[in-house]
Amino acid sequence: MKIGKTIILILCLTTVFLACNKDDGGTSAVVVEDRDRGEQQIIDNDSILGYLETHYYNASAFVSNPDPSLADLVISLLPDDGILPDPANNALLIDRVETKTYTYEDTLYEYYILRLNQGGGIASPNFSDDIRTNYIGSLLDDDVFDSAVNPIDLDLTSLILGWRRVFPEFNVAASFVENGDGTVGYMNYGLGVMFLPSGIGYFSAPQGGIPAYSPLIFKFELFDTEINDHDGDTVPSYLEDLDGDGEFTVDGDDTDGDLIPDYFDIDDDGDGVVTLNEDIDGDGDPTNDIGANGIAKYLDPLETESKED
Repeated sequence: MKIGKTIILILCLTTVFLACNKDDGGTSAVVVEDRDRGEQQIIDNDSILGYLETHYYNASAFVSNPDPSLADLVISLLPDDGILPDPANNALLIDRVETKTYTYEDTLYEYYILRLNQGGGIASPNFSDDIRTNYIGSLLDDDVFDSAVNPIDLDLTSLILGWRRVFPEFNVAASFVENGDGTVGYMNYGLGVMFLPSGIGYFSAPQGGIPAYSPLIFKFELFDTEINDHDGDTVPSYLEDLDGDGEFTVDGDDTDGDLIPDYFDIDDDGDGVVTLNEDIDGDGDPTNDIGANGIAKYLDPLETESKED
């Protein structure tokens, strides 16, 4: 499974490289100038706040509900008089969402989470893990552009930045049962809605049904998660985020400067000994094999001892 993921990621990176470098008839490629991220964030945030201030949901459906689901959620537009109907059972989104911030590309982004159920399981995904989820994606006009009606497994590193920020906020299901038809039923799982500005979504790149610079809404269920080790070196990928910013970047997460982030590099320190073989004590964890200078051997090019020596 991990080898398959590696091959797929290499193919994806190759495809992106070719797509970004091909030109039309041998001449220079057309470059589309992005909007200023800070200015676009102001526009997006105003649009999202406008949505949150004019829409409400059936809040009482999630009170004392031990096993809520997306099927229980109804989000509605306020009537023309702007008065919230049945306030004993409904709540404005603006009054119930949590405001989060994240700095990306020198821009401070605000995004919002409606937490409907935390999830009763112990585990939460890291930003680089696999998740099992259902979701419904829509624009601020409530047009649905994508959805998964059955649980689907996704690698968070292949998804938009907003998902990598939001899903770690929730826990997986408390329990599950295997049904007789081969499906699995999950109980007391993470459930919420995220409201994302375009800057941590698709920004200037239009997708199928998603115009450029579109804020996004995702309703989601989080059933399960699995820790990823993308390069198969026994170091969990999330531990190879060296600068701790929750993203993999060449300038912050590349120990040997070979332009391959450590999470995808089988020889992190470039000493000619693959990371897998710098697990000197053979316990399956090279992170605790510390050299004389206090640095883990798999991150120190001066430490070339391997378990094969």
